[in-house]
Amino acid sequence: MKTLEVRHFPMQLRVVGDDTAPKLEGHIAVFNQLSDDLGGWREKIAPGAFAETIKIHDIRALWNHENDLVLGRNKAGTLELAEDEVGLTFKNDPPATTWFRDRLVSLRRKDVTGCSFSFYTDAHEWGTEPDGTQVRTLKKVTLVEVSPGVTFPAYPQPDTQVAQRSMQAWQAVEAQKKGAGQAPADLVERDSRSRCLHLRRLAL
Repeated sequence: MKTLEVRHFPMQLRVVGDDTAPKLEGHIAVFNQLSDDLGGWREKIAPGAFAETIKIHDIRALWNHENDLVLGRNKAGTLELAEDEVGLTFKNDPPATTWFRDRLVSLRRKDVTGCSFSFYTDAHEWGTEPDGTQVRTLKKVTLVEVSPGVTFPAYPQPDTQVAQRSMQAWQAVEAQKKGAGQAPADLVERDSRSRCLHLRRLAL
């Protein structure tokens, strides 16, 4: 069973147009940028991680992850998502509602500038940077919603233990490899099966 994860980025959320027909645009996420320390490891997003999900899934834009404050939806044509060389971009045509008009004041004042997204991991991998930092790379995700408008746009500690458990399993295999000089064939096979089972569980 997949577990929902949430990530935030201190991106510059932009308001374009006048107050009679304002539009929101910017980047929801960026590629190849290491997160802050997430508890002994860091994370980054690989280019292409969003390529499939933005084409096939029904994705909403919410204000600060509030389900009752819907800014737009890709299937309705009020939310456009695309990948560019920087990351995941969005263009949003928000509703002409009282609640959004109130929040537009905060956007114009730049009191709110952050973006965020929630997702399920479909594929990821672990590795070690030259400085010894252990890094999780998100290779493919399923987007659930994007939030162009978050109060605290920091890349926070993850609210799920999925990545932590995956890292610990990877560390155990790496430690055995180093202890033996190289991994025996049965260990390699077990590791391969474990990774495949892990990915299958995430895909359920």
